[in-house]
Order: sequence, then structure tokens, then C-alpha cells
Amino acid sequence: MAFSSFAQDSVPVKDIAPYFDEARKLRNQNKIALAMEQLDKAAKEAEKNEDVKALIDSYHELAILYLKLDKEGDTQFYWDRASVLLKDIAYPYGDAVHKYIEAILLYRSEQNYQSLFMLNEAKQLNNDRNFINNILLAEANVYLSLEKYDSAAKNLNSLVVNTDVYESSYLSTKAYLGLAELNYITENYSESAKNAEYALELANNNRFPKEVQQSNQLLSDVYEKLGLYDKALANTKNLKSINDSIFNIEKLKTEAKTAVKTLDDFKTEEIKRLEKKNEELTESQNRSELTAILTSAFLIIITLLAGSLYRNNQIKLKTNDLLQTKNKELQIARDGAVQAMEAKTNFLSTVSHELRTPLYAVTGLTHLLLEENPEEHQMEHLKALKFSGDYLLNFINDILHINKIDANKLEPLNMEFNLKKVLNEVIDSLNQSAKANNTIISLEYDQDIPSHLMSDPLKLSQVFMNLIGNAIKFTKNGEVTVIVKLRNKIDENTTLYFEVKDNGIGISKEKQQSIFEGFEQGSIQINREYGGTGLGLTIVKSLLGLFESKIQLKSNLGEGSSFFFEIEMKSLDDMMDDDVSYETAQRDYDFKGLHLLIVEDNKINQVITKKMLTKKEITSDIASNGEEAVTLAKENVYDAILMDIHMPGISGEEATIEIRKFDRQTPIIALTAISLDDSLESFYAAGCNDVVTKPFKPEIFYQKIGENIFDKKVKDTAS
Repeated sequence: MAFSSFAQDSVPVKDIAPYFDEARKLRNQNKIALAMEQLDKAAKEAEKNEDVKALIDSYHELAILYLKLDKEGDTQFYWDRASVLLKDIAYPYGDAVHKYIEAILLYRSEQNYQSLFMLNEAKQLNNDRNFINNILLAEANVYLSLEKYDSAAKNLNSLVVNTDVYESSYLSTKAYLGLAELNYITENYSESAKNAEYALELANNNRFPKEVQQSNQLLSDVYEKLGLYDKALANTKNLKSINDSIFNIEKLKTEAKTAVKTLDDFKTEEIKRLEKKNEELTESQNRSELTAILTSAFLIIITLLAGSLYRNNQIKLKTNDLLQTKNKELQIARDGAVQAMEAKTNFLSTVSHELRTPLYAVTGLTHLLLEENPEEHQMEHLKALKFSGDYLLNFINDILHINKIDANKLEPLNMEFNLKKVLNEVIDSLNQSAKANNTIISLEYDQDIPSHLMSDPLKLSQVFMNLIGNAIKFTKNGEVTVIVKLRNKIDENTTLYFEVKDNGIGISKEKQQSIFEGFEQGSIQINREYGGTGLGLTIVKSLLGLFESKIQLKSNLGEGSSFFFEIEMKSLDDMMDDDVSYETAQRDYDFKGLHLLIVEDNKINQVITKKMLTKKEITSDIASNGEEAVTLAKENVYDAILMDIHMPGISGEEATIEIRKFDRQTPIIALTAISLDDSLESFYAAGCNDVVTKPFKPEIFYQKIGENIFDKKVKDTAS
């Protein structure tokens, strides 16, 4: 089973993070002694800084390192230390890794089903991509033990093409080794040899000595089965050379000594702490005699008060009975409210999902008709149809977005970004709408704000898109001002003040309390005159809740409105390039001559997608279901596959898994009317390279095809 340190969702203090990064790299290269030194430094630094979370992470990494040395007893020692600390702190990431280690220990003791259960528990606590990838690898090993080869193959195939930021090569190597072992067990020796050769090449290129050893061992066995004795002998010689090397023997001795020394040092410190505690207890015993005398005096007083306390207790018992009754009533009411909320969420999610498929036909056909040079009198009707389709799509997306927040499906990211650049990009995208209303957008930006911050730029963009867009809609011949100020900065903790104000129509006092509720716009007259769904401010309120912030409002009718809030972020040193953009640059691609496979069960959608490809001189074949898609992919060569996910028979996910068994190179783009319950992770795990939600904008559709065909080829050539 593979072990790894993960990209923590809340990295400890800044000067400890490099120790974890270096330890991960050294462990994957099997330099255990050096990795242990790094983690020992991290643990001491965490203790010095009194950083409990960092200390928990250090214990977990040491536990995983001892697993690498097959020292389960020492692993249990550090796991127990982490258990004690986790009892007194809320730390979801630490709980997730704790369950991950427990799952590995269960797997090693052949408690496979308990191990799978614990891995699933860990997965629910943290959704970091690196962490999920390592869980997929651990699950694959358990599935192999349980002889669930299809499940193991699904996990391993997804890791072969992983996009992990930290351990892409290591995870791919372990995945190829797992596939080779699976093929060997199922007597598919030629496929086993191919996967083992891939693993050996990656292991050699990245200096993974343990994986080099495992690959050679496997190849020796496989080639012997295939009757290729020369190759088997060559791998056997490689293996013997590795096993007999003086370096390897000395390295193992050093690792063993370092492991023992690290554990002994820790146990020595524990003994010292216990001795100190014993001395304190001895001193306390000397004071016990005086305490006994004082206790006798207190007993007399307590006896006098006993009668009074008895009466008070009777009153408390009656009060408690009443409180329990009320609590049960409140619990029943709460459960009913939760069920109603779940029913609403599921209903809106289902409706939103089902509307997307016919809406794809509306927006797709409208786009095609507009590009076919319609008559002037037809143009007006087509533009009205396009506006209505876009409006309905935005409305559905807003409902789905609010549902995701209510159902706790969204979590804020934590990444480096340039705030001023994000705001300028939002303002630039809304300038056209402002010009239509003869309105100016201005930005007042405090120059003392650090240029590089840590937060979620994408969700902040959504907040300002809604606030500024709202201000523009209700302001004609006026001005919208975006204000950003530095409230305070203590070390890297930075509090920022944001405000979006306008001199538009304003909001009445009686409507200011309800304006943030769904479908509220002040009045029916305002809705008729200005349009919209009334969901924009609801989304803003929900998104700011993810940042533990609250939107506030000042407004007077006829004088404009001001929306303001504060957010706390982390600031960084000037390490990031200011030119980094958080939006994908649009590129023009030459699609002429490409040949794609369209997998779609809806006949109208087949026609629309094929015509959209024909517009770009792209030829295509059509598969009406998953089985047909697998057959065509085997018999033909395609530049890319557009895969519908929800189909009768085998789904798009299952078809992708089957295709990846014989074709790992062809880009597969999932086209789906995605719902609240759909998991993007499962699409990528199945082997999809990208996901486009239906109905999509044509420019995004073409952009995704270009990125996954042309940009992928450039990347593969460069590597």
C-alpha cells in the first residue's frame, strides 16, 4: 500500500510547511532516514510554536513513515499520540488522516471491509485532490485483496492519468504497478508486462528505488510466464544487483538506527514529563493533611445546607422534566424542518437537471440559426429567443448554486491571488452593460493592501459580479463605485473592507430586511421594469457566509444604495507573479480536419452537436449509447470523444472506464446536464479529461475541445 503526506487544507505555521514537503519527496525516493530527520524538526518546531495542528500532522507523518519500515508497533505509538491531541481540538483534516492511517493498519491485519469503511469515512472529511488520490490508491490495494478486480482497475486507471500537483509521477508509478499485479493475477501476462515496463520507466526517471525493485521483480516473473527467458534473466540480474548493493545494505542500517533513535528520543521526553508529573503529585500529598482538617470544617457547613439543597434539587428535577419535554418538541420540529429542506433541495435539483436537456436544444438551435444569416425580420425573433434561453439558463444555474450552498456542497478554496487584478477583471467584463446604461464604474483601491493574498478568488469574483451587476441594473446615467480598504493587518492576518455603492433608484426601508431573501426585488413594479430573478443578493449572502462574513446595506429611495462587508484573509510575501490570471485565455484553434466521436442518446442533441462541429469543419461519428461508443472507439481513431454521462444501458462513466482499458491517450470530454448529486471527482476518476455542463455556450464548447486536443499535444511533446 502507498503512503504519502498530503497538501494540508490548513497548513501549519509557515516555517513548518517546507519540512513536510521535503519529507514527502524524500520518502517517495525511499530516503527514509533523511525524511525522518525533516519530520523530527517539524515536530520540535510545532512544540516550540505551541501549534497543536502542526504537531498532530507531524505525528501522523511519522506514523506513516514507520509503516514504510513495516514497524506497525511504532506506527501505533505515534497514532496514539495524535489521538490524544485530536480529542481536544476540531481539526477535520487531522481526523481524515487519522482514519486513513487506521484504515492501513486494518488492511495489514487483513480486516479489509473495515479498512474500506474507514477509508470512506476519511474521504467524507476532506476533499483535497492529493488526499483523495492517495485514498483511491489505498482502496485499490484493498480491492485487490478482496479480488474485486473491476473496482481496483477503476481506481488504478484514474490514477494513471492523474493531475496531482504534488505526486503525479509517484502515483502514476504505483498505479502502473497495481495494474501489472492485477493483470498478473488474472493471467493477462502481456498486459502485465506492458504496465510493469511503464512503472519501471517512471521509477527510474524519478529515482523511486523501491518501485524500481518491485518493477524488476514483477517483470522477472511475468517474462518467465511468457517464456521470454532472456528478458526474465535481465530483470533478475537487475534485481540481484539492487538487493546486493552495499549502498542498499548501509542505507537500511542507517534507516533502522534513525528510526530507533527518533522513537527513543520521543519516549525519553515522555518519561521526563511523567517524572515531573510524579513530583507534582508527591508535593500535593504533603498538603493533603491540611486539606483533611479543612474538609472536616466544611462537612459541618455542608450538613447544615443539605436540607436546603434537597428542596432545590426537587425543584430542579421538575424543571428538567419540563425542559426535556420542550426539547423533544423542538427536536421533532427541527427534524420536520430538515426533511422539508431536503425535499426542497432534491426537488429543485431534479427540476434544474431535467430542464437542462431540452434547454440545450433551444440554445443550440438558436445559435445555429443565428449563424446561418437569417432574414432581418427573423433576426429580432431569434435574438429574443436567445435572450430568453440565456435568461432561463442563468435562472436554473442560480437555483442550483443556492442549492449547493444550502446542501453544504461548496467549500471556499485557499489559494494565492492578486485582489486588484481579480476586481479589474470583473469590472472589465461588466463595462459593456454599464455603457448601455450610460453608467461609469470606478475602483477606489487602498494601495496599502498586500499584493498577494490567500483566499478564494473565484467565489469573490461571483460576489462582485452579482453586486456590481445589480448596481448597474438599477443605475442609469450615474456611477457605480467599488471601494476596497485595509482595515488592519497583524502579521499575515489581514482584514479588508469592501463596498459597492451606486446613485441609482435606492431601496425603501421596509424592503431592506427582505431584500436578501430569494426572489425578492423590492416590488412587482421593479421586477417588471428591470427584470431579473431576485436571486443575486441571496447568492452573495450565501457565498459570504462561506467566508464567515455578513453583507450589510445602507440605502434611501432615490439616493442610491451601498452594500458593504469585511473579510479576513492571509497575506503573503511578494512571491507570486502579478500577471497571473484566474480566467482561461480564449484562443482561436484551427479545427479543420479533426474527427470526433459524439456519444449522445438524445436524437435532437445529436443533430445540434454534429452541426456545431461541422461549422468548424470537424467531422464526427455518432454513438447512441455506451456500448456502441466502446465498439466505435476500438475500431476507429478519434481526436477526441464527447461523452454524454446520463444514458440508458451503461452510463458515460462506465463507457469511459471501458475505453480507458485500451486507450489512455484520446481526450474524453464529459457533456452532462450536471445535478447537485453528480460528482466531478467520479468523472475524473473514470478517466475523463474535462467536463462541460449542458447547455453550454458555444465559445466554451469550442475552447474545451481545443484545450484538450491541441494544448495536450503540446504538453505531451514538451514532456
